[in-house]
Amino acid sequence: MTNSIEPLRVKSLKDACVARLEELILSGDLPVGQRLPAERDLAARLGVSRPVLHEALVDLSGKGLVTIHPRRGVVVNDYRQSGSFAMLTSMLNYANGALDPQMQRSLLAVRILLERETARLAAENAAQGQIADLHGILVEEKAATKTDAARLTELDYAFHLKVALCSGNSIYPLILNSFRNIYTQFTAAFFAKKAGSAAVEEVIAFHEQLLGLIEARKPDQAAALMEEMLVRGERQLLESM
Repeated sequence: MTNSIEPLRVKSLKDACVARLEELILSGDLPVGQRLPAERDLAARLGVSRPVLHEALVDLSGKGLVTIHPRRGVVVNDYRQSGSFAMLTSMLNYANGALDPQMQRSLLAVRILLERETARLAAENAAQGQIADLHGILVEEKAATKTDAARLTELDYAFHLKVALCSGNSIYPLILNSFRNIYTQFTAAFFAKKAGSAAVEEVIAFHEQLLGLIEARKPDQAAALMEEMLVRGERQLLESM
């Protein structure tokens, strides 16, 4: 552990401090149950001030990576038991965007549960202005270059987020936004693999069908179609990886 902690030489010291400590914890260099050195010593090893280190530790505590015990020090947690949703971004950064297959399947399963419900509620609660916004996104999707993975990813996310907003549940869009980077990582990989193929047109066709069901106020059919769309996309993505 001692040899792994080296001075930081970057502009954003707090963020870099967070990233370095996350790396040490996720790699196991700082194992579960390990008590960190005193803040004065740890700050010196990392080459940052104590206030910067303290801010970083508070950030890590919020993610569930460590527990700060006043006057007793900081202890590394088992993030699988205590980690918050914010941990997903940290894990992606540590893995350089590559999650293990079990984590990928878990995330995709959560997405299906969440978005099945947003589609159902959208068919019940969407306002006319929101439906008009969905039509606008669909028009942009149809006009987009079918090999432009970045643009297709952006529009796909906008469509799904708008469905979540149509649900009338103020928490669902926040959940979706909280793992936007992970969500778009999956969809970007999908559109990159399927660029210019019939699969891209199929996604847009699904969106059009879903919008029709929302507009027709058919919640059960909308939920079923959303699940079908996500399951098919997941299968195609995993088959191409």
